[in-house]
Amino acid sequence: MATKRSARGAVGEWFDRTAIQYPARLALLAFAAVIFIFTTLLQLPAATREGVRTPFIDALFTATSAVCVTGLTTVDTGTYWSAWGLAIIGFAIKVGGLGIMTLATLVGLAVARRIGLTQRLLAVREARASGLGDLRSLLGIIIVVSTITELAIAAVLFPRFLTLDYGLGRSAGFALFYGVSSFNNAGFSPDPVGLYPYSSDLWMLVPIGLGVLIGALGFPVYFNLLRAWNSPRRWTLHTKMTLYMMVVLLIVSAGLLLWFEWDNPATLGNDTTAATIGNVFFQSINQRSGGFTSFDLAGATQQTWLAEDVLMFIGGGSGGTAGGIRVTTLAVLVLAIWAEARGRRDIEAFGRRIGTEALRLAVSVTLVSLFIVLVGTLVFMGVTGIPLDKSLYEVVSAFATCGLTTGITDDLNTAGEVTLIVLMYVGRVGSLTVVAALALNRQRRVIRYPAERPLIG
Repeated sequence: MATKRSARGAVGEWFDRTAIQYPARLALLAFAAVIFIFTTLLQLPAATREGVRTPFIDALFTATSAVCVTGLTTVDTGTYWSAWGLAIIGFAIKVGGLGIMTLATLVGLAVARRIGLTQRLLAVREARASGLGDLRSLLGIIIVVSTITELAIAAVLFPRFLTLDYGLGRSAGFALFYGVSSFNNAGFSPDPVGLYPYSSDLWMLVPIGLGVLIGALGFPVYFNLLRAWNSPRRWTLHTKMTLYMMVVLLIVSAGLLLWFEWDNPATLGNDTTAATIGNVFFQSINQRSGGFTSFDLAGATQQTWLAEDVLMFIGGGSGGTAGGIRVTTLAVLVLAIWAEARGRRDIEAFGRRIGTEALRLAVSVTLVSLFIVLVGTLVFMGVTGIPLDKSLYEVVSAFATCGLTTGITDDLNTAGEVTLIVLMYVGRVGSLTVVAALALNRQRRVIRYPAERPLIG
């Protein structure tokens, strides 16, 4: 008994020491460990319809895509995996959406009925909580909001699948899978035909689209709205900026899609006006992180591909299931440009001043992300020989954990698959987290040099 206690104590000391000194590395290791666990599960013969062992690279790709809530696949989800395999993928999506550090904190609460400072810091880092005192409430809201939303989506979709003669068990399974996949912005579809046959079916598109939108807002926004839903004055700056940017980007992306695809017979050109508008708004919601699509993007114009590259790179809200650099990052950059153009000393929004630390972080996140996308595109083109337009689209989709594709993922070679696996992993854990994890030393300078301003532009 003493040996077991001492062993647990040693593990706890190692965890605390690693978490304090290298929290980013711990996050990287935790995500990697969970990915390999699900890779092993997906390699079980029972996970496939044919009862065969899945090749390691395909299992690793699918597990990474599920845990990183991306949606890119090298095998067809609806035809390749068995019901057991779909259940594994669905659970992997759920785990990835909640965040490994948040999930670890919940386990600690359930077992020990208490929470340590180190675990609080890690969970706050993952969920972007505003302070340590908010963590217990935030974790409860994460579980309650995610589960209720997923079940609500499933409840709406279940009778629709029954009307399509999917049977009781299959209808329930598909409805729950879509609920989990949509809220967590994963983009996985358990149906072999995907959503293409339902391009004018609002019963299918509306609940899935709302699930994606709610998941993309981010847990801190839910936390704030549930506390002050009837008092906008009490909404935080983060909540206001997120909601404002989500609405603006939704309108902009819908307008661009109408412009580029209205007369394209390969996508929306042959639909009715009502179906076209419905598809446009559904796609506008999914362009930045959801990954679902109701028409074949392989037939879309290159203008649409380029616009979606930008929108996927932006992503959704911080601390949620969306990817990208996040909408608040873009908002801070735009506000900084606006303040500079107006000759103002401070960056301001909604009656609040945004500090220089936030601007520095926004610039760092954006530049590091652009660098990763640039290098990833060069590597991807080099190992696959795929042209720039499709390579850039696939790389941005993987890094931003969006999951949209022009249809080239199924035919990639091993090197191309490995490149996308790395990009999905880096995109989920965060570009700055990777940089911090690879940093060997952290130094705080005591002496500061005199300030001097170089010429810019």
